[in-house]
Amino acid sequence: MKVGVDVMGGDYAPYAVIEGAVDALEHFSADEKIVLLGDENVILKKLGEMNVSPSSFIIVPTTQVIEMGDHPAKTFSQKQDSSIAVGFGMLKNGTLDGFCSAGNTGAMLVGASYTVNVIPGVFRPALATILPCIDGRDSVILDVGLNPDCKPDVLLQYGILGSLYAKFVHGKENPTIGLLNIGEEESKGTPAVKTAYEMMKEHPGLNFTGNVEGHALFHENMPDVVVCDGFVGNIVLKQAESVYLITRKIKVSHPFFERLNFENIGGTPIIGINANVVIGHGISKRKAIMNMIFQTKAVVAANLAQRIIEAI
Repeated sequence: MKVGVDVMGGDYAPYAVIEGAVDALEHFSADEKIVLLGDENVILKKLGEMNVSPSSFIIVPTTQVIEMGDHPAKTFSQKQDSSIAVGFGMLKNGTLDGFCSAGNTGAMLVGASYTVNVIPGVFRPALATILPCIDGRDSVILDVGLNPDCKPDVLLQYGILGSLYAKFVHGKENPTIGLLNIGEEESKGTPAVKTAYEMMKEHPGLNFTGNVEGHALFHENMPDVVVCDGFVGNIVLKQAESVYLITRKIKVSHPFFERLNFENIGGTPIIGINANVVIGHGISKRKAIMNMIFQTKAVVAANLAQRIIEAI
């Protein structure tokens, strides 16, 4: 297994990325490698300061950087020797098994769509992340920001993609699927959501449990997979991050709230493309980078992209 890491991506790159990669290294076996893509001189200097042998990693030198404020599509095509572009090129030719970055999200999505491509039969890829439950379980929510406006057939397919993710990455044998809505009744919601409800209810391959309201999130009755469009999902995600920050400000300590900390989650995989790609938060520091790498390793180990190809 080879997991590629964009050393140059993120607000605290490159040093925080290198530090996170070093921390992740001890959890990789001899036949599992972390591939660092970025400025070779910077990488070697930082590893030297940390007394870590460069031979512990595979280092792929790149000469360009896609900055956080760059135009995603234009810059991706213009900076072909950037760490993001080179990473996707290696994914496409099979040199990498997975790739992760806390850099320009738009450029990562462009690379995913136009380099490794969307799986044939997938209407729209999604970003999926974890919602912790108070009973200790982890649920999956998608989409959390990729597609703000979804048609019913896309929401149905998100149920399928989320079910596969929950099964193969989180080990849920027959995951329950809920549709995030403003009420539990079938008649509630927008036209798209109401139509999606009917489609999910009739789909034989889904363990659909019906609508789920916002107040059920994070509780023990939350389904294993929560389906919504990217507009709603992103609000839920950012609200969870806000709750965690509030607990820190008012000095409330509990293990559950730590599970809302994005640093402990690491990143969100892009579900529905022909490769294993994880996007980290732009403000990721050392710990978040380490967990982003772990998240990528888990997705690769689950062979998620191939599982979805076979299912779709």
